[in-house]
Amino acid sequence: MNEVMKLTTIAAINLALSDAMEADPKVLILGEDVGDKQGGGVMGATKGLSTRFGSDRVATTPISEQAIVGAAIGAAIGGYRPVAEIMLMNFVTIAMDMITNHAAKLRFMSGGQTNVPLVIRTMTGVGFSTGGQHSDYLEAWFAHTPGIKVVAPSNPNDTYGLLRSAIEDDDPVLFIENFPSYWTPGPVTKELVPIGKANVAHEGRDVTIISYSRMLLECLEAARTLAGEGISVEVIDLRTISPWDRETVLKSAKKTGRAMIVHEAVMQFGIGAEIAAVINESLWGQLKAPAMRLGGAFSPVPFSKPLENAFAPTAAVIADAIKIFVKEPSFHGA
Repeated sequence: MNEVMKLTTIAAINLALSDAMEADPKVLILGEDVGDKQGGGVMGATKGLSTRFGSDRVATTPISEQAIVGAAIGAAIGGYRPVAEIMLMNFVTIAMDMITNHAAKLRFMSGGQTNVPLVIRTMTGVGFSTGGQHSDYLEAWFAHTPGIKVVAPSNPNDTYGLLRSAIEDDDPVLFIENFPSYWTPGPVTKELVPIGKANVAHEGRDVTIISYSRMLLECLEAARTLAGEGISVEVIDLRTISPWDRETVLKSAKKTGRAMIVHEAVMQFGIGAEIAAVINESLWGQLKAPAMRLGGAFSPVPFSKPLENAFAPTAAVIADAIKIFVKEPSFHGA
């Protein structure tokens, strides 16, 4: 059994990268400021790695997201396993052509002859008043793209295990990290976490909440609050957004009869809509109410702190929505 360590999320990322590079000399890191001469990453995620493994394997790049991803795709089809860091998720828009038209499609367009074992690490999240161009969750864009996997861990242990699995995967993986959760500590076992497998983070009987990334923590807090009011909440941590674990989600929703999907991303046209549709289609006639969604406001993330605080669901908002959902059968979602 692996030793259990207590690490922050950022330390778990660093350890996962270090262990992957130690295990496989084909693992490379590319990105802005990732080398130790530039500080080991803007948040320190790659600190110490260029000193240990050399600047040929930990390459600081120019400020060009398209070039970073393009070079990483070339390395991937050339037999390497690159990890490309795009500093903020909003900046992946600059590399969208490379990601969606090349990385995601090369396996299909080559008849399965060309794999692209590429990981794109990126961070995002509200909480630091970084404004509308630095805080968006854009996971639905990529989950809508065949050929790319989308991962969003909620804790240090899953961050380590999923990043190791993503690096070993033969297909491109978008690995979404939550900026405000970087310094949250937790146990890390160094065990690999399979892509596509959800986790029942909290068992319950009255309603199921499905979430991922930082919102999972808000959902767990809401579940603890509601337990004191006699409402038993089951919380499912998706961990992988695409492919998502339908079996675990549907089993839980069937058990409780109610399901709510919570994400920080704008609610309209989001991941919650897809999961709610599948739940309603698969469990028609077995639910006590149609599946519902909670998500961010249909707006760019505000810079103003009070407005930013109101943008995404909080534990209190989630708990209030659940109370209405459970006590009013006619309530059909938000």
